[in-house]
Amino acid sequence: MVTAFDAMNAVGLVAFAMVGSLKAAEREFDVLGVAVLGVLTALGGGATRDVLVGRVPAVLQSTADVGFALLGVVVAVLLARQVGGGLLDHPAVMLPDAVGLAAFATTGALVGHSAGVSPFGVVVLATVTGVGGGLISDVLLQRVPFVLAEDFYATCAVAGSTAFWVVVTAGYGTAVAAAVCGGLTLSLRVLAIRYEWRLPTVRLRAAS
Repeated sequence: MVTAFDAMNAVGLVAFAMVGSLKAAEREFDVLGVAVLGVLTALGGGATRDVLVGRVPAVLQSTADVGFALLGVVVAVLLARQVGGGLLDHPAVMLPDAVGLAAFATTGALVGHSAGVSPFGVVVLATVTGVGGGLISDVLLQRVPFVLAEDFYATCAVAGSTAFWVVVTAGYGTAVAAAVCGGLTLSLRVLAIRYEWRLPTVRLRAAS
């Protein structure tokens, strides 16, 4: 039987592997480099989450996660060959990335709830799962992780996972909470893309 976690996890793996692979393709990495960056982007957040709750990362217990990640790599390579450059800003990539963020934020919240961590822990695990892979890929590409410097991205995961906790606390099941978390995270991210939302930037006062 496919659970909400399984479905969300598969969607997130494929979507984030696509994004990581396309980042590598834009830097003109070779085939191995594209595959490595795609797989690390897909698996990095979930592996970090699992370590934080004291369990062996799922990627080391099953080949399914790697299989979904490799599927995302293949899709990304085919897209890159057909469409060419500028794909990272293309709707065909930005929408799957938004779906991946929502899916992984939800899996992180589910893991946090099942592990019995605090409400803050649920939000942290959801956010780490959602943005961790992207952070790793940006570090490997030697650039400031975009989630720390621009865009309305991690905030979507924070909002979604907070809603997850509120729904569970209100007495609803985790399936309902997962749907709310995923739906809110995705909606916020799509709106942020559509209306180019940004968080305020802290700027130092110019010297007089």
